[in-house]
Amino acid sequence: MARFSSLERFKMRRLLESLASKEGRHTELITLYVPPDRQLSDVMNNLREERGTASNIKSRTTRHNVENAIEKVIQRLRLFKETPPTGLTIFCGAIPYGPPGSEKMEIYVIDPPEKVSIYFYRCDSRFHLDPLFEMIREKAAYGIMVIDGSGATYATLKGKRLDVIKSITSGIAGKHRAGGQSARRFQRLREVEVNEFYKRAANYATKIFLNIPDFKGVIIGGPGPTKEEFINGDYLHYKLKDELLAVLDTSYIDEQGVKEVVAKSPEILRGVRYVEERNLVQSFLRELGHNTGIATYGIEEIKRQLKAGLVKILLVSEKLDIVEVKVSCSNCGHIEKLNMKTAELLKCESELAGKTCPKCNNKTLEIVEKKDMIDVLTDMAEQANAEAEVISGSHEEGEMLLKSFGGTAAILRYSG
Repeated sequence: MARFSSLERFKMRRLLESLASKEGRHTELITLYVPPDRQLSDVMNNLREERGTASNIKSRTTRHNVENAIEKVIQRLRLFKETPPTGLTIFCGAIPYGPPGSEKMEIYVIDPPEKVSIYFYRCDSRFHLDPLFEMIREKAAYGIMVIDGSGATYATLKGKRLDVIKSITSGIAGKHRAGGQSARRFQRLREVEVNEFYKRAANYATKIFLNIPDFKGVIIGGPGPTKEEFINGDYLHYKLKDELLAVLDTSYIDEQGVKEVVAKSPEILRGVRYVEERNLVQSFLRELGHNTGIATYGIEEIKRQLKAGLVKILLVSEKLDIVEVKVSCSNCGHIEKLNMKTAELLKCESELAGKTCPKCNNKTLEIVEKKDMIDVLTDMAEQANAEAEVISGSHEEGEMLLKSFGGTAAILRYSG
């Protein structure tokens, strides 16, 4: 499959989450998955048979809604000359927005990012979306372990999430023996403690890493020679030894040590979204810090640069909760655009009733369009042939983009 961009993945996930929130009153919502090798004529014949079966539904309203939904799907299928290369998914049904009678017939056609493997038809009270959610799931997973004589920390890196799973202490005595103990006895006891710690550390690595789906390998780091002693000894599970990607020096063995491992493994972890996102924000920060003139931030400034065609890379936080509202005067046609948080929409709508138009002074202002700011900026980026990257808040750089720069930043093609 062609790799999904961060923007495509974000929009697909948002659409699927929206569909998952919809629920029919009864079994009136149709889910259809069509594999690429299935003839659309066969699919339409099957749907006609299903429509005939639906005529036996006792409830008149449910029967009408199901028959209507099936017909809508058939009509949509007629628009395709052949099944797309990855197949086709269609979701259709009467969605209630209040009391009985408020239902709206809605249909959604999605080109799946991977090939649909089976033909699936279902009429239910919800849409069946798990196969599509699975397609956009970040699949490659890595294990990270940092270890020294004081303990070990285990973490997993998958997509845009770096999760510290567990930290353990070694229980190994210090290198200086207590009074009254012979040096040989002290050394022997210490070797037993080291051996027990290595066994325990290896057991945790086995439990944590070998149960991870789509596991690609483990990177082990730590200060000093402990990590090599641990790896070269007969402790680590043979499968993990076979999937050992690198052994790295770090200054720490806590979460900071885990992050060091990630920072020192750009080639190994190339393509992992967590690494890509951090690098993108760090590139912006470098340009800003060196005052090169090609780093900018803020919604209105970025809009200006996008209109001028100067933006090379747009960075927008997936947590950006801003809506662009278009307000129009129904009397004179005056239009203005406002930016506000989603929670402020209701207040804005209620206050508009008492406001006068700045052009004609009539109280005829109304909201005519609402658009998520992420969509506004990414649509402008597409028109300007700029690369658009949606950044998560699952790491420090993502949090910094949101909190310090208002959730938007850009790297320009050249200084404007």
